[in-house]
Amino acid sequence: MARSIRNLCAAALAAAALLGAPASANVRRRSNLAPVMNGQNFPDPGVIRTGDGWHAFSTNGIANNRKIHVQMAYTPDFKSWTFRGTKDAMPKLAPWVHATAPKIWAPDVTQLPDGSFIMYYCASLAKKPATHCLGYATSKNVEGPYVDTSNSPWICPQVQGGAIDPAGFLDAGPNKRYVVYKVDGNSIGHGGECGNTVKPIVPTPLLLQQVNVKNGRELIGSPIQILTNGPADGPYVEAPSLTYLGGKYVLFFSSQCYAMPKYDVSYAISDKITGPYTKYGPLFETGTLGLTAPGGIDVAINGDRAVFHANSGSGRAMHTAILSLSGTKVSAKVSLAVEKDLPGGGFSSSPKGAEGARVIEQAPWANVGEVPGV
Repeated sequence: MARSIRNLCAAALAAAALLGAPASANVRRRSNLAPVMNGQNFPDPGVIRTGDGWHAFSTNGIANNRKIHVQMAYTPDFKSWTFRGTKDAMPKLAPWVHATAPKIWAPDVTQLPDGSFIMYYCASLAKKPATHCLGYATSKNVEGPYVDTSNSPWICPQVQGGAIDPAGFLDAGPNKRYVVYKVDGNSIGHGGECGNTVKPIVPTPLLLQQVNVKNGRELIGSPIQILTNGPADGPYVEAPSLTYLGGKYVLFFSSQCYAMPKYDVSYAISDKITGPYTKYGPLFETGTLGLTAPGGIDVAINGDRAVFHANSGSGRAMHTAILSLSGTKVSAKVSLAVEKDLPGGGFSSSPKGAEGARVIEQAPWANVGEVPGV
């Protein structure tokens, strides 16, 4: 699918109209799509909805000079997010995980029928730190602490390069539970961008694994390949997230190298959970509403709320979207940020205008698929 050129000027005018600024304020321009939590570094986010709101989890980070294995954030309304700071959802490592450089990536939390929670994650192997494999940890509370006492990883195709980016999915109709993940073939690639643009290109398939619907961990049958990298995908496809929208199974994923501007959020659609999936998109790419290298999207199970990251001055900041599907087109409603001058002059980059008179505000949700020129 051709990648259209975004007309940001038209989008800015549309965003200004949506905002409805008072007469005393002069809307100057539409800024980049606003990240949540003031741009806090929060890569590869996963999201779950519970009775009290939405909880997000992310790849390891540092808060107040302390290493955090699994970062957390919370919102009661999918608008105002609170970063949990030094609170670690999984403070203790499993025996199979490398103790000093665990590299906990892309955690994803699912609630089980008994009310408990299971976190799927990937980490570096203690005996082979260059290889990532999948594990799971459990907790009675959504914010943990999550515990994994396993002596060996849960899913670990070492010969193919390992595995990363697990995400849970409950197929509500037949009441079947699955986990999708990426075989990390580029970790054994032959060089180039993200280690895998020098031929021969190593496959990085996205696999669908059925698991026990009650406990989320017992494997049922063998994994099924539902997508893999092609020439247009650069070094790999990764970060799969499966959802059910508009009567279709929609598989979101990222392609290209995460460290390069070409990184994106794309999607593929199928009538059946096992495929075949037809690629479409991208939904987000560099230049879409000012984003740079967006990727790592995750959709709340049986919902339309999504989180993803994009490059920012602090690292990779989290953004949010509300998704819908019409035919084969996914639309994403996003909360835009608009800069405006207030009486008194001066400028400020503070979201609350604390340092001056220019304020960056959250505009109403605007549909990327419907804003003219976007």
